[in-house]
Amino acid sequence: QVQLVESGGGLVQPGGSLRLSCTASGSMFGRNVMDVMGWYRQAPGKQRELVASMAYFDNKNYADSVKGRFTISRDNGKNTVYLQMNSLKPEDTAVYYCYARLTLDNYWGQGTQVTVSS
Repeated sequence: QVQLVESGGGLVQPGGSLRLSCTASGSMFGRNVMDVMGWYRQAPGKQRELVASMAYFDNKNYADSVKGRFTISRDNGKNTVYLQMNSLKPEDTAVYYCYARLTLDNYWGQGTQVTVSS
């Protein structure tokens, strides 16, 4: 069973920064690198939305709302994906979920709360 473990969430003031981390572990059926890893977020009363994703060979996608502020990266040796979040806004407040895809299977982390408030 593949598990995604997230860390790095918390409370930060507007304009501050956080870095989220997510590591995949467990059985991956002989594979050692996820095809795609990324981050989604869900705010109260809203749909879950893609924040950023990154394929093994550095293909990156960002939501328009975070372009220029967030940076996704990954360490394939550690099967870890990061999300550097700068210039945070109150609108970024949400539960952030790590996502990974391996072949036809999708995996989700438990979510980590990010709160941007004064």
